[in-house]
Amino acid sequence: MQADLKWSRAELTAGFSLALLVMGAMAFPVGALIDRYGPRLLMTLGSVGVSLLVIAWSQVSNQTVFYLIWAGIGACAATVLYEPAFTVIAQWFQKRRGAALATVTFAAGLASTIFLPLSDVLLHQSNWRTAVLTLGLFLAMMTIPLHALMLRRSPQTLRILPDGIAHESSGDVVKPRDVSLHNALHSRIFWLLTLSFGLASLSAAAIRVHFIPYLIKSGVDATTAAFATGAIGIMQVLGRLVFAPMERRWSSTIMVIGVFALQTCALAILLIGQSQVFSALFIMLFGIAQGATTLARPSILAELYGSSHYGRISSVMAVFLTLTSTAAPLGASLLFDHFATYRPVVWLVVLLASTATGVAFLAKSAASRFHRQVTNEIDPLVAIIAEPVNG
Repeated sequence: MQADLKWSRAELTAGFSLALLVMGAMAFPVGALIDRYGPRLLMTLGSVGVSLLVIAWSQVSNQTVFYLIWAGIGACAATVLYEPAFTVIAQWFQKRRGAALATVTFAAGLASTIFLPLSDVLLHQSNWRTAVLTLGLFLAMMTIPLHALMLRRSPQTLRILPDGIAHESSGDVVKPRDVSLHNALHSRIFWLLTLSFGLASLSAAAIRVHFIPYLIKSGVDATTAAFATGAIGIMQVLGRLVFAPMERRWSSTIMVIGVFALQTCALAILLIGQSQVFSALFIMLFGIAQGATTLARPSILAELYGSSHYGRISSVMAVFLTLTSTAAPLGASLLFDHFATYRPVVWLVVLLASTATGVAFLAKSAASRFHRQVTNEIDPLVAIIAEPVNG
């Protein structure tokens, strides 16, 4: 697009950043609607809308229209990407929530592995417009039928409990604690986690969006750069496979600290050198960290706050994370345009990732206090209910 339309890198990246910004603004209303009405209609309409907008993107030649299209893509993305999917999983799974999250993110983790090389092939076969048109049609054929035909409002509409448990077998089911949105937003742990994940997101997004041009700037040809960046997706899948069983041995807060520390180490490798060995090591460690991060956030939120208000609680955090993801690609573009090198960008993302790890350490003790607080609030209520029975 840059070669064809003669737009700057910052002008192009601004469209993607705008989509992320709109997606963040839509996160809360989407979460509230799914909490109340279920995902089927909303995710189906989102699939229709985003497919039409991607097809429209393939025909764009005006910069204002380009930005309007990407704003629309952002609004639709809020209804079909990870945030609504995680809300649905929190509603439908309790004991098997970790496995469900791993399954969804396992499939989605292959997205870049498949579609970056596929996009490169389509570009070599035709041009960017035909490539985007093809992807838009594929998006419509795959997602609209699945959302329309497979999703249901809630387990209760099928007369079952989470994890597919029949009501008759519900005696051994542990009722999860459900923290209200008000109480969640007034807990210190929520804002520490938001800050930690926000800094990590700011760090990762800046590099992830720019990794192909970073490799090309380092002397790697475009096709190899596309496949190398796609390999991050494979490593993300590996990270999720590693995270799921480890989560059963360590607390979610410990896992978050470890994941952010690994991300810091991966980014620091880019400061050492740009050889094939260093690039491969970065791809492996960064991909594993990114894959684990995707699971870590919904896991710790569901563990802390339960599922009844998960959509709204998660969406509040998502708003702040989207702001960081929006600022990162555009900020990195501006730094590159100014210095004509990615070196300052790499130094900055390493610093941000290190800070995210430090904040995660603070969140660990806050999480312990929150657990005790919630337990103390629940226990007296249980005693009051049980007292007449005991009497």
